[in-house]
Amino acid sequence: MTQHRERRPGAWCAGLLLAAVSAVIGCRIAGTDGITPVPQLLAFLPWLLAPAAFALLCALLTRWWTGLVWALAVLGLLAWYVEPYGRTAEPDGPPLAALRVLTANVEFGHATPALVRAVRDRHPDVVFVQECDAGCRAALEDGTGIRYPHRRAVEADGSRGSLVLSRYPLTPAPGVHGALGMPGAVADVHGHPVRLQLAHPMPPLPGQVGVWRRELGRLRAFAAAGPRTPTVLAGDFNASQDHAAFRHILDTGLTDAARLTGHDRVPTWPSRTASVIGVQTDHVLVSRDFTAAGTRFLSLAGTDHRALVVDLTLRRRT
Repeated sequence: MTQHRERRPGAWCAGLLLAAVSAVIGCRIAGTDGITPVPQLLAFLPWLLAPAAFALLCALLTRWWTGLVWALAVLGLLAWYVEPYGRTAEPDGPPLAALRVLTANVEFGHATPALVRAVRDRHPDVVFVQECDAGCRAALEDGTGIRYPHRRAVEADGSRGSLVLSRYPLTPAPGVHGALGMPGAVADVHGHPVRLQLAHPMPPLPGQVGVWRRELGRLRAFAAAGPRTPTVLAGDFNASQDHAAFRHILDTGLTDAARLTGHDRVPTWPSRTASVIGVQTDHVLVSRDFTAAGTRFLSLAGTDHRALVVDLTLRRRT
């Protein structure tokens, strides 16, 4: 009896950990983001391997065989869902144009000086900027205006402001409605129309999960509305491939460029811990008209997000 009592705390610990992780993995299996705290935990799905492994150890040490089987099942499911999501097939038509895209969340404009330097160094063709206030817009216009004469902006303060810079002519487009600015445009890339849309839905904070889900749904509707026009949808999605609402966007036929270049699990937020633990919430999604040749993640002083630079090639559909 004493030995059984000594084992009980370890079994309880294993059971509680496995119950929590199982709730999250259950939502992943069901294709739903659930309610708080599930959406927040889904973002860190790969890191749930740690508590699941600890639960396995507790079950083993306490000889709780049911818990041991449970832990092995949970670990197997987690390993399965850590695999990247989305298509990898790329078009094989002849190349039409090269397009370098940069997206950056400058956190209330604080990282604007670092972004200006990055733009000058990397020479992107199109720049998507989130949380770009009036000072940010002015600094980018002064620092990069000659190279980027075309722009679309949502002029607002704090996190609501956004900006799209382009060296290609832009035709205004309605953009996607949201609490944070999400401007859109159609670029004329060497005579080929390319839909550009900045993404910045509300984060899935407690009490705002419904807004986050609706705004990701609007981005999905945008993606589905132009299946025959080359499309680039880029920005801070506040979501990862482990969120059902984000996967619904990919299911329209768009592909994460980082996925195409083998960087689908590289964290972009929070930038301070991204080398150890983090989430890829910043994405460049492209239609099947594009191939991706390279992806780079840039640390910018003043923001908690890494910037993302992707080299794309627009190809003719065959």
